[in-house]
Amino acid sequence: MEKHIDLHLHTCFSDGIYTPEQVAIAAKEMNLSAISLTDHDTIEGCLHLSKACNKRGIEFVNGTELSVDIEGNEMHLLGYFLDVNNKKLIKETSEYQQNRINRINELVGQLNKIGVNLEAKKVFELANCKAPGRPHLARALVKYGFCKSNNEAFTRFLRKGSPAWIPKKNADYREGIDLIHHAGGLAIMAHPGLNKIDNLIPKLIDAGLDGLECWHTRHPKSTTKRYQEMAKKYNLLVTGGSDCHGAEHGDPAIGTKRVPYEILEKMKQRLHRTSFNNLMS
Repeated sequence: MEKHIDLHLHTCFSDGIYTPEQVAIAAKEMNLSAISLTDHDTIEGCLHLSKACNKRGIEFVNGTELSVDIEGNEMHLLGYFLDVNNKKLIKETSEYQQNRINRINELVGQLNKIGVNLEAKKVFELANCKAPGRPHLARALVKYGFCKSNNEAFTRFLRKGSPAWIPKKNADYREGIDLIHHAGGLAIMAHPGLNKIDNLIPKLIDAGLDGLECWHTRHPKSTTKRYQEMAKKYNLLVTGGSDCHGAEHGDPAIGTKRVPYEILEKMKQRLHRTSFNNLMS
């Protein structure tokens, strides 16, 4: 029987709904052989999900999803096989998290200016994590009666160009790639089909990008194929996952993108070759 993996998952340690335990249970129900936790700008949940997976015989890969900027465009970098005890990784992800906290305060300030009297502390209480984001703010707007749904909150207030919009301060893409490598990991461009910056992928490769996330629930088959061909052209790894945040978002369930286990094996091979070459240099 073919084995499958899901390398793009979120928990309540960022803007996901599920606890690590619930993610592990769902992964087991989907007969997944391996998963990775890629919470936004944090590695805090990795130890918890690793333990939950170990109890169920599921292979676990430490990961994160870093927000970075490239030529004025925000993009996300997936980091895999990270040493979660790496001091630089811990320090710099805490700075990423502070950027998120600052942005929530600024967004709430903008909302207050246009008559939406929501308190920032209510958002942080609801988020209950170190990496709060706009989804938490959207939930707070619904909870306290300012909007009827998360979609309405984003449409009216939180999307780019809307009245409360404030861009987030992000690290430079080169810093993000270097941080992932410093922590012993592989740096992958998340959901490239959503970014519309294919022309900048060569710059990412020059900076050390290791691969492209080809399988994603918002990538049709034609998009997956296009990025697979691009990865082959540039000798990049290919990865994939559901990008599941939980049912509240209307997100697809864990494991709905059937990514073959051999993808993870190729990632390990690349990682081992890189480690060996570094030792020999």
